[in-house]
Amino acid sequence: MKQTIADALARKGYDTLTQVQQAVTRPELDGRDMLVSAQTGSGKTIGFGLAIAHRLLDEDETFGTSGAPLALVVAPTRELALQVKRELGWLYADAGAFLASCVGGLDIRDERRALARGAHIVVATPGRLRDHIMRGSIDLTAIRAVVLDEADEMLDLGFREDLEFILDETPIDRQTLLFSATVPRAIANLATRYQRDAERVTTVSERTQHADIEYRAMTVAPRDSENAIINVLRYYEAPNAIVFCNTRAMVSRLTARLSNRGFSVVALSGELTQAERSNALQAMRDGRARVCVATDVAARGIDLPNLDLVVHAELPNSHETLLHRSGRTGRAGRKGVSTLVVEPSSRKKAERILKFAKLSADWGTAPSAQEVNERDQARMFASEDWQTEITDSERPAVHKLIKEFTPEQIAAAYLRQFKLRHSAPEELAAIDQRSPKPRAAFGPSVWFSLSEGRNQNASPRYMLPMICKAGDLTKGDIGAIRIDEDVSYVEIREASVAGFLTAIGPDMKIEKTKDLVRLDQAPDLSATGRTGLNRKSGGKPFAPKRGTRLDERDQTPARRRSKSKPQGRAPSKPDQQYSQAVQPDKPAGAAERRSDPKSEADGLFKATGAKPKSRKDRKARPKSGDIKSARSGSKGPPPPKSKPSSKKNRARAAAAKSAKGGDSVPKRCKT
Repeated sequence: MKQTIADALARKGYDTLTQVQQAVTRPELDGRDMLVSAQTGSGKTIGFGLAIAHRLLDEDETFGTSGAPLALVVAPTRELALQVKRELGWLYADAGAFLASCVGGLDIRDERRALARGAHIVVATPGRLRDHIMRGSIDLTAIRAVVLDEADEMLDLGFREDLEFILDETPIDRQTLLFSATVPRAIANLATRYQRDAERVTTVSERTQHADIEYRAMTVAPRDSENAIINVLRYYEAPNAIVFCNTRAMVSRLTARLSNRGFSVVALSGELTQAERSNALQAMRDGRARVCVATDVAARGIDLPNLDLVVHAELPNSHETLLHRSGRTGRAGRKGVSTLVVEPSSRKKAERILKFAKLSADWGTAPSAQEVNERDQARMFASEDWQTEITDSERPAVHKLIKEFTPEQIAAAYLRQFKLRHSAPEELAAIDQRSPKPRAAFGPSVWFSLSEGRNQNASPRYMLPMICKAGDLTKGDIGAIRIDEDVSYVEIREASVAGFLTAIGPDMKIEKTKDLVRLDQAPDLSATGRTGLNRKSGGKPFAPKRGTRLDERDQTPARRRSKSKPQGRAPSKPDQQYSQAVQPDKPAGAAERRSDPKSEADGLFKATGAKPKSRKDRKARPKSGDIKSARSGSKGPPPPKSKPSSKKNRARAAAAKSAKGGDSVPKRCKT
């Protein structure tokens, strides 16, 4: 190790290196490409700073004159990039390194001036760095090492094209290091393309995820999540805590709620400016704020001192997000607590996320108001105020208090003052742990058939209120509803059948058009078009695939050869009926083909001997006095001035006029 770097580590109190730092600084890996995976909080930033030191300094202890950058570090977010710059700043301080940052949200003109003055190491985000490259304000020809920090997050955020563009602009003989908490297939493909004989480095701590973090899953009653978060913060009273939300709206709402309850809280989300986000993190570092409500923008790489508590106000969408959120605590050997606020309806999701993350959590309820008060009392008795000696300036006031008030009054006043400094806990509602009652059996029933099915656009949502209204029933009196092609089947409770038939009347019709028939037994639904029977599978029902139909003769699925509707069904468009009228009859079972409007018009012209009018003829309009009636030969009113709406309609109009009312023109064809 370079002496200048060793001195910087000693000043920071680094007696020993972490596992990942030891793994990447092995002598046999000097100058080699590496694909490193380690859990968050394991010291990866210092690790890759040590790994590229020999490549940047060669045999020297210090850097020379700054010019074109020698090293490039790419991070996914602005906060992480600025944090990496701070860490590398003190690590290479004695070596005389000049560092520059290129991140979104800051003034690009200041960044261009800093790059023009020269820098040894550039820390950047992908989008802003690509902007500088395209503007020509950064020279990457002298790059010796490239580090992609949190590479999996950059790919998740859609920076693949930017990363490929950046790597293509750097020299081929560079040292490339990919650091990532997880190594999915996308990261492996990126390493294969842009690394040469890369060494796969995996630390032992990766196999035991977050050993220094205690996971607690707390079930809360619905609509009681925010009260539970207040009690959790009060129960632990951590020096620093982060509350994670999924949306910006939730961040704003929870920040306002905690601020009203007396918590020193800051917000961190994507809608804030870079200055506001930097001020929020600095307030957490300085101790001016104790709680940070943030979206997942803060889940990557943010390192806050004394961060002992992470609260998941809303469950993350994936187990990777859970790991990165919780990784803000328990860093560099410190202990931490990660709590999940789970409503009963979200318990399955929480268990699934924990299982995928290979984590085990202690399930329980959120701290109650009594538990918070007991914890406050224990902290009050353990306070250092009781052991601190009374100073000379305090002694006169102490004697006066003893003289004026009784011990009970003094103790009560101290207790009240202690409670004023802390927010009161919330009373939480009881959680109903009872399992839902099983659905009762429908009981004896009678089936009826109704002369309306899918071909008539029937659906259970439409039929249920119609039957209830016509038969004076409630939805509890109706069981199953099965829709077939042209008929539907309805199951009605046997006790309600008599009143149902009385309300329907002797005609057995609903809405005067739909025939109702009482069935002697339940219908055989296996023979309907919905389920069918598969002969090859021994009569077992099957679900037809999309794009198939059931042949009516043998109930076997057959691939549709045409998207047109079968014969006998009312055409939904006028052109379908028109094509059926002018075309000769086809043999039964012949494949129906979609008609082409242009070829259809050409066939009409050939059949009638008419010729299509030119554009000039169509535009010419005769005078009203020259128009004679087609039947009487007398002068008639002028034709309507409206033009056909399309070329196909104009062709039909010309054909109808030439045919002069022939049988080949359908009655519905409007000219």
